[in-house]
Amino acid sequence: MTSERLPDKLPITIRGKHKLEDELKRLIHVERTSVIKAIEEARSHGDISENAEYEAAKERQGLIEGRIGEIQGQLAGAEVIDPSQIKSEKIVFGATVALVDLETDEDVTYQIVGVDESDVKQGKISILSPLARSLIGKIKGDTVQVKSPKAEKEYEIKGFSFK
Repeated sequence: MTSERLPDKLPITIRGKHKLEDELKRLIHVERTSVIKAIEEARSHGDISENAEYEAAKERQGLIEGRIGEIQGQLAGAEVIDPSQIKSEKIVFGATVALVDLETDEDVTYQIVGVDESDVKQGKISILSPLARSLIGKIKGDTVQVKSPKAEKEYEIKGFSFK
């Protein structure tokens, strides 16, 4: 893996920000409360040194608190971008790009989104993915070659939009 320095602020769409905020609220107000009750319940059973319920609840608490910290860090280090407000003659973060796979002649469409928003099955690829990195700065009609761990692919850009 290369030791490229990540930008100070990683881009995220408004939808991605809301998704993280919703997860954070759920973790703080539902999961954290639930695990505290589970720990109290396990403690009430006496000796906690050999209490599997207590150990499991403490482990779950650690995972929840870790994720809360991770999301808070992501939100603090995020640059929120509304793709519908972007006006660009070239592909940039937030673009929805229509491509044709030159080997299979298959049409695919991807939106370039933040790291935590990516979901290839839903047509969302991370800004840090090999495909997104090869698309940034390109225009309609350009051809891009993408090296991934599985294969090398070549795509032609059919068009792009910001929505």
